[in-house]
Amino acid sequence: MGKLTCTEKVCLTCSSARYAKCNKCAKPARLPSLRRRIAPSACFQYENGRLAVCLRGHPCLTWLTRASRPEKCLHKESNLLTLLNSSSTTLPMAAKPASTRALTSRGPERWADREMLIMREMSKLIGRSLDARYAIGEALHLLSELVGLNRGRVLLPEPDGDSIAIRHAYGLTATQIASGRFRRGEGVTGRVWKSGQTAIIQDIDSEPAYLARTVERATLPQETVAYIALPLLIDGKVSGVLAAHRLRRRDRALTDDLQLMHMVAAWVAQILKINQLVEQRTSRLESENRSLKTALASGVVSFGIVGESRLLRQALRQMEQVSGTEATILLLGESGTGKELFARALHLSSPRRDAPFIRINCGAIPESLFEAELFGHEKGAFTSASSSRMGRFEQAQGGTVFLDEIGDLPLAMQVKLLRELQERTIERVGGTREIGVNVRVVAATHQDLQGMVAQGRFRLDLFYRLNVVPVRLPALRERPEDIAPLVRYYLNKINQEHARNVSLSPAALDALSKFSWPGNVRQLYNVLERMALLAEQPVLSVAEVAAVLAHETAHPQPVHNEGLNSSVGAPSTQSMLANVREYRQQQPGDAAMMAAALNATNGNKSRAAQRLGMTLRQFIYRLSRLNKLQSG
Repeated sequence: MGKLTCTEKVCLTCSSARYAKCNKCAKPARLPSLRRRIAPSACFQYENGRLAVCLRGHPCLTWLTRASRPEKCLHKESNLLTLLNSSSTTLPMAAKPASTRALTSRGPERWADREMLIMREMSKLIGRSLDARYAIGEALHLLSELVGLNRGRVLLPEPDGDSIAIRHAYGLTATQIASGRFRRGEGVTGRVWKSGQTAIIQDIDSEPAYLARTVERATLPQETVAYIALPLLIDGKVSGVLAAHRLRRRDRALTDDLQLMHMVAAWVAQILKINQLVEQRTSRLESENRSLKTALASGVVSFGIVGESRLLRQALRQMEQVSGTEATILLLGESGTGKELFARALHLSSPRRDAPFIRINCGAIPESLFEAELFGHEKGAFTSASSSRMGRFEQAQGGTVFLDEIGDLPLAMQVKLLRELQERTIERVGGTREIGVNVRVVAATHQDLQGMVAQGRFRLDLFYRLNVVPVRLPALRERPEDIAPLVRYYLNKINQEHARNVSLSPAALDALSKFSWPGNVRQLYNVLERMALLAEQPVLSVAEVAAVLAHETAHPQPVHNEGLNSSVGAPSTQSMLANVREYRQQQPGDAAMMAAALNATNGNKSRAAQRLGMTLRQFIYRLSRLNKLQSG
């Protein structure tokens, strides 16, 4: 068909008229045929009563400009101006950059100018973003808009290595992109990937190897269409394919397109190479980060757990095996062996490391405040409860609760703790609703819990709940080979904290290694801190160390927790336990026995509890239980 000219009623974008006429044969032509020959909608400029130039640089409009007579517009002026002003893709002439105005004002851009524009914009893309999807997509966009290399695509190998697929494209639909997958040597694209040689198909209709798998032939212009495919070389190896369509009728030499695509292919390969390097570096850094985190989580020095002895390593190995689980851990060992350090190390090496770690010393909380401290209370639950307060278990939501000295937990609280371990719910003091908690419980004690169970001072069912994974921490006297590294580690820490520069002579270090250390690591740290602060010489001699050790207890002594009753004249825990009966199961005659005790004391519950060898709390609790059983 010859050059087309349009009547006044033809609109190239809104299709207000359906026909155009051919200058050569004067036969009407359907508008869709005309639109396939021109640029997309709203890319032209209306100037001086005729179509002047394509604002996007499309060469396909130059012939239409020449064919249109000045006195006959392509479109009614009012409609065309409305179209241009409402189009989001076309800016008014005054709003365009100076470079664009200069190009449009002088007519069609020269191909060299367009190539220079492409290279300049691609250089800007590298500085703007190294994201391959954005940079390569914009480069393919430039090739399509400025030089007519349409439907550009970049194909990269699949993870299996046996096929290649489209990863970046412009002008293709999602369905077409999904269809663009080729095996090695399959079709034109597969052959380029396999051989590493450029493929130039002058006419896709006459090439049997062209499969038309990505874009069906019916969707392409009904004229001679060429196909160019180039290998992407990274470090001398074929790592992908760059391909695009071109129309043979364009007044641009094929060699120019080929040269431009070679430059773009090298640019795309560099982008992919940079992304590979960044990905490798990021992966290596992430791997190193994970390794360091693992080392910090399992490395003893990071948590103050220093030593190489067999017993310590065995305890650490057990901790590492269960750190990733939700199992309850029971730390056993003498006072000062580092149970809290182990509990914190267990928390930091678990998936809960970013959640709170809450420490509760069961021996330091008065019995009357235990429930409110652990589980919280509602407003008005008791006299001083002026507002609601979360307990320690709620504060540790998603984290770890460390129950130190669990053997000092009152019997009444043992029941509530057992409920939390079984049902993962708590109930605030004065509250009526259950609150779900997601915490991991780590308990520790220096007491013999099995002996306490036999004496009725610790619930057997709670003992089984806590004793899921028992980890015994060795005493310092059981690992004398660890004393020397501990001394060096803690002495360095003390020097940094107090701005000192104190060291030990070899004989002094040997004297410390031979001491029994009944207070374990805690006692060792205190002795080292005292010597460092009181030292008059930078190097401590064996005589100075011996003088300090002479005032330390040389043999382990039984530790008794006297709680809040350790003041002068207050009875000790052992003397109090002598007056309190051992915990026993409920008996059938308990109701009559308690009623007789109340009658004998004229209803005084405190004296009745003393007569029965109970605490007042135990007496009231058992009495309420019996009343409920009788009423039920």
